[in-house]
Amino acid sequence: MLLPPNDWLPQAPLQPLDLDWLTTASIEVAILRLDRIDPLISGNKWFKLIEHLNAADRIGAQGIISLGGAHSNHLHALAAAGKRFDFKTVGLLRGHPLETPTVKDLQAFGMQLHWLGYGGYRARHEAGFWLPWQVQYPDLYPVPEGGGGLRGARGCRQLKAMVLDQLGDLGWSDYDGWWLACGTGTTLAGLTLAEAGEHPVYGALAVPDDHGVAQQVESIVREAGSHDVAYELFDASRGGFAKVDPLLLSFIDQAEQASGVPLEPLYTGKALLMLKQQVEAGTFEKGTRLIFVHTGGLQGCRGGSSKT
Repeated sequence: MLLPPNDWLPQAPLQPLDLDWLTTASIEVAILRLDRIDPLISGNKWFKLIEHLNAADRIGAQGIISLGGAHSNHLHALAAAGKRFDFKTVGLLRGHPLETPTVKDLQAFGMQLHWLGYGGYRARHEAGFWLPWQVQYPDLYPVPEGGGGLRGARGCRQLKAMVLDQLGDLGWSDYDGWWLACGTGTTLAGLTLAEAGEHPVYGALAVPDDHGVAQQVESIVREAGSHDVAYELFDASRGGFAKVDPLLLSFIDQAEQASGVPLEPLYTGKALLMLKQQVEAGTFEKGTRLIFVHTGGLQGCRGGSSKT
């Protein structure tokens, strides 16, 4: 069994996000703290993994093989889950051997690592990429980079139920939309499917347009056979994936001090800054209530990065 016991059910607290620029604009935001569901299997990564684990369990797989970089939050959560719930994990890594806090953890958690170089990693979308790995590891189930695809999105649908269970604690009867950072678009696609057009989902792109996030979201939605969808993407990449600048870092420092919520610069920090810019641009009417998803990724900051 790859699945955890039934009593291991991660719960993320929903809490008000009190910042001056929100109060000035009469906008209310509640933040879903996925960074607090577990010390190691943190953020949105567990939710993107759960349906992949279900699929692996159904075919009797003994573990998971997946891809990521030397700071990968996805591989970190996967390796931690494998150690805790006793299943085998193999990581296919971008680039050449590099020692980072994340890589040290992967090794400590028992994940077997293969470094693909950069050209080898770029081939991950090509037909037949998985064939030699499935020959080498026939008892493992392959999971896309970041836990993506329709299965990853389906696992994220439960975030809506998690929010609905806690709305009353805020004194809210409803909300007007979601706001979250996007790396692969999987979590956004899952929320879009869960909402089925009831509430819009706003994605702050942490990567440039040429990463194809919009196309990935559309592909997932089409595969799910869903037609009632409402989402919008905003470019929050600040010039490229993993690009940071003094304005962003200063904003994060001020936001952390004001809210007490830890942020990282590649996803949640960029998403919150883009929300501020949209609020100040008048994108949202006074009285709007938004759910901001903290997608985790804090472990990656130890190496000066938090790449998916």
